[in-house]
Amino acid sequence: MSQLPPLSRRERDVMDVLYELGGATAVQIRERLADPPTDSAVRSILRILVNKRHLERTPEGHRYVYSPTMPVVRARRSAMHRVLRTFFGGSVEGAVAMLLELGEGDLAPGERERIKRMIDEAEEDGR
Repeated sequence: MSQLPPLSRRERDVMDVLYELGGATAVQIRERLADPPTDSAVRSILRILVNKRHLERTPEGHRYVYSPTMPVVRARRSAMHRVLRTFFGGSVEGAVAMLLELGEGDLAPGERERIKRMIDEAEEDGR
């Protein structure tokens, strides 16, 4: 899939909802948005996202269900690159340190060992 056009802040908000839900109607999307715009504004954003090829829509009765065209794994990678560049100057170490500092995602038993293993494997692969 070729590079998709960039998104505005509000378009990203809509995409975040859709990646969380997998697919949703305009009403369901609006319900999940912080400080939601009007119904017509949400429908306008959805139309723009379809035109930009970020979304596809499937008829379901008298409404459409919208879903992302980019697989979640690829979207996750793209979002992480954006966060790394924007907030950490591209530093993976800085991002990992912040995640550990937050403590919100305290490591469950076994996670620390799996992370260590991933680091060891990345070193072996030259990453």
